[in-house]
Amino acid sequence: MADTKVEISADSSTAAQNANAASQPNNPLSRKLNKILETRLDNDKEMLEALKALSVFFTENSLRTRRNLRGDIERRSLAINEEFALIFKEVKEELESVHEDVQAMSTCCEEMTNRLKEMSNIYLFSFSQRLEVRAQVAQAFLTKFQLSNEEMATLRGSRDGPITEDFFKALNRVKHIHEDVKILLRTNQQTAGCENHQIMLQWKYFLFYFLSFTIDECRGLTQETCDISPVLTQAMEALQDRPVLYKYTLDEFGTARRCAVVRGYIDALTRGGPGGTPRPIEMHSHDPLRYVGDMLAWLHQATASEKEHLEALLKQVTLQGVEDNMQEVVGHIIEGVCRPLKVRIEQVIVAEPGAVLLYKLSNLLKFYHHTISSIIGTSVASLLITIEEMHSLSKKMFFNSLSLHASRLMDKVELPPADLGPTASLTQTLSLLREVLASHDSSVVPLDARQADFAQVLSCILDPLLQLCTVSASNLGTADMATYMVNSLYVMKTTLALFEFTDKRLEMLEFQIEAHLDTLINEQASYVLTRAGLSYIYNCVQQHSAEQGALSLLPGMDSSSVKAAMVQFDRYLSSPDTLVMPQLNFLLSAAIKEQIFRQSTELVCRAYGEVYTALTSPANAYKDPENLVPRSPQQVQTLLS
Repeated sequence: MADTKVEISADSSTAAQNANAASQPNNPLSRKLNKILETRLDNDKEMLEALKALSVFFTENSLRTRRNLRGDIERRSLAINEEFALIFKEVKEELESVHEDVQAMSTCCEEMTNRLKEMSNIYLFSFSQRLEVRAQVAQAFLTKFQLSNEEMATLRGSRDGPITEDFFKALNRVKHIHEDVKILLRTNQQTAGCENHQIMLQWKYFLFYFLSFTIDECRGLTQETCDISPVLTQAMEALQDRPVLYKYTLDEFGTARRCAVVRGYIDALTRGGPGGTPRPIEMHSHDPLRYVGDMLAWLHQATASEKEHLEALLKQVTLQGVEDNMQEVVGHIIEGVCRPLKVRIEQVIVAEPGAVLLYKLSNLLKFYHHTISSIIGTSVASLLITIEEMHSLSKKMFFNSLSLHASRLMDKVELPPADLGPTASLTQTLSLLREVLASHDSSVVPLDARQADFAQVLSCILDPLLQLCTVSASNLGTADMATYMVNSLYVMKTTLALFEFTDKRLEMLEFQIEAHLDTLINEQASYVLTRAGLSYIYNCVQQHSAEQGALSLLPGMDSSSVKAAMVQFDRYLSSPDTLVMPQLNFLLSAAIKEQIFRQSTELVCRAYGEVYTALTSPANAYKDPENLVPRSPQQVQTLLS
């Protein structure tokens, strides 16, 4: 209802204003009223809101209420403001609480930010380190399992240019990568391993194809002087991984060097050295020992040189059995000269140059067989077989010559000379033996081999000589035979005493000499006893027995006969040197003669002692035995000594 009243009053006011405005357009109050009246409440939202708010508490439109409206509005505004202030205070407190929480959150965030920064730095550093490690691992993998650009360029450039040491370094690199890839295939990296394995296999086959130049290089080594280049040595080291190519290359090298050695040997025989120095070996064919020695010396030098060439060629090869390979190839190289060498040595041996020369040739061949075998190192090499055959042939011819010489001696036995010294045939044979033994002592053959040959040589010469002496002295008397045998054996002994390995033979000869010396000693003692008059008395004493009665009763054993014999024995004691067998003067050794004289004197003294004992014995019934035998055995021994 109040709203209706307000609207009516407003409409009336508006109409009045419009009327006044029309009548008084220039009045300010009128203009304001008109402006108010012209205001459209529908468009003034603030006014509508104010009126709507006023309608809430302005319920009564009276004078009092209108007068108090302003105060009511102010009080209401104050209450609203107080309520707002109270609420805003709570909001402020809440905001302060929120601010504190936000401040705490900010502090926490700052701490978290700082921690995150620290963790981020640590993580980034660790991550960068991992990246660096991965980069290093990747680089190491590429370095280990791939060829560098320089190595690739070196390998590709080997098609047109010469092969250098860089090529072999790259080839070794390929081999090492290939071996490492095999290990890689056993790990989880199968893909990378398979790819690298295929690549390296292709490279290996490609590179070994280019190593075929080694065969051409070996084929060109046909000069007498062989220069092994370092590149060729490295090529052989690389080829050891390809057994077929390695063996084929060695065969080509051996064939080329064999041609060079054969050509050099023929030139040495027929043309000599450069400029004719040294002279051709064939020019010394009239001197068999030098001829054969020069040929063997040349072969020894050639064998050593070829061994050195092979050692230089294979010095970097690490295969097992490389030493056997070298010996086999050296044997193949030297095999070419075996036939011409064998023909020439056979011609020398078959010509029968004499026993001494044959023996020297035998020792020479054995020495070079031993020397060359130390280089080749195998007894199946053709050269060693050839030298061994020639040694056996020369040795056989030597012993055949000795046997022929011995048979000739036995066919025509020479009688002992008048002086009972060695015969001319014995002296000649001993001279031959002396030359053989002298060449044997000067030989450089190993000691065991020389000792084995020595016994056989002595058997072939000494045994026939001993038999010859025995047959030659068979018709002589006892003393003459013993003297002749002692002289012959003494000459043999003095000949053998100058050489080694003769101890057994010297001992045997000494026994035989002593046997014949016993004969001479007995003969000399018997000769003295016979000439001194004691022979008959001594024999009677030896044969007398107690059953025969007293010794003085025997014929010729009476006191007068014994006295006469003792007088004759005293003459012997005065000059014992006069009673010497003539055969003793023919002895060649003064020491043997002195030994015979001394020991025969001892026998004479022993015989006199037995005679003295028998004559002074009361059982033999001699009267005054002191006058019969005035000298005691000790006195006789003193006089004879």
